[in-house]
Amino acid sequence: MIDGEGSAYPETPRWSPRLSGVTTIADTDPLVARMRPFGTTIFAEMSALAVSTGAVNLGQGFPDTDGPPEMLAAAAEALRGGQNQYPPGPGIPALRTAVADHQRRFWGLEYDPDGQVLVTAGATEAIAATILALCEAGDEVVCFEPYYDSYAASIALAGAVRRPVTLRPAADGRYAFDPDELRAAFGPRTRLVLLNTPHNPTGKVFTVDELTLIAGLCQEHDVYAVTDEVYEHLVFTDAAGTHVPLATLPGMGERTLRISSAGKTFSCTGWKVGWVSGPARLVSAVTRVKQFLTFVNAAPLQPAVAVALALPDSYYDDFRAGMQQRRDQLVGGLVDAGFDVLTPEGTYFVTADIAPLGGRDGVEFCRALPERCGVVAVPTQVFYDDPEAGRRLIRFAFCKRPEMLTEAVTRLRALA
Repeated sequence: MIDGEGSAYPETPRWSPRLSGVTTIADTDPLVARMRPFGTTIFAEMSALAVSTGAVNLGQGFPDTDGPPEMLAAAAEALRGGQNQYPPGPGIPALRTAVADHQRRFWGLEYDPDGQVLVTAGATEAIAATILALCEAGDEVVCFEPYYDSYAASIALAGAVRRPVTLRPAADGRYAFDPDELRAAFGPRTRLVLLNTPHNPTGKVFTVDELTLIAGLCQEHDVYAVTDEVYEHLVFTDAAGTHVPLATLPGMGERTLRISSAGKTFSCTGWKVGWVSGPARLVSAVTRVKQFLTFVNAAPLQPAVAVALALPDSYYDDFRAGMQQRRDQLVGGLVDAGFDVLTPEGTYFVTADIAPLGGRDGVEFCRALPERCGVVAVPTQVFYDDPEAGRRLIRFAFCKRPEMLTEAVTRLRALA
């Protein structure tokens, strides 16, 4: 049995090394040392707490509605039509073509569907496969904290070293980083920069000036850029800027791998259909790793995602507008409840400071919140190497039905 997990079968009795004073593998944690810091994810812990307490779950970032009907109908047709066996390793041609068309349509990026686009089991696999493909043990990865938890785990799996640059709330209410701190993170062992914009969990959208600095450092130090852009269509109209893919900046196309997925844009997070696009030599490297992770994935869902990517602009506009309304609904409720709120420029998430409510530690606050008012949030400090940087910050997801947010807001106001 492992870490308290139940077993359907009794364990076979075995000799105990304690009787002989010898330490054997039966006494040690079998998990490799580099992965021992990674236990159960905070999302699993808080979602389980929501179930056990009946709380409104605003912790994990998944919608509680299905995606566009055209996409769902295409998936059902593919299931019934026999598209249930292994798809081609890089993904079906229709989806790779749809990804390339989509990136040309929205961002002016040109990718050849045959060799420059790879379909993956969501963005999480894309990130892991990319880091495993590009990083040797001891290589360094520059990333911005707080970061999505799979980043640190993927870097550890590769035996690489993360070099975090901290995003901090600025006077204007936006998150920002110290340019000198970013410059200092680069060194002779830097292999790549891992950038998430729009950014989870802060909701920050990196500006053109910030991206230009990052691009310049990538070229100065001759390193790759890996960009996680799963929230590319969720930049709100009151943001300081628009979404700009790093790959569009001068000199960055040949050194950037761009990652996105269907999950967030089309409200189908459980489908786990993502993609990597970039120069053929880099995509080839990722492909050679990906084939030994999941090999292929989601055969009947791939044609459905191809249909979704071709939806008219009105879908994307309505999707963004709906999420912005939900953001405003939750932000207003959090302010009324007494939180100090950092209004996000994009994504599914809003960050709130618990200090005005007397909170000092986000983990303790979030564990107690379901009993206090029946709402689940996620402590942001778990996404930092330096937990003090985010100790009083917690994250709420607003990608829920308006009536669910109304219930959550009503409960949260009991804190005031």
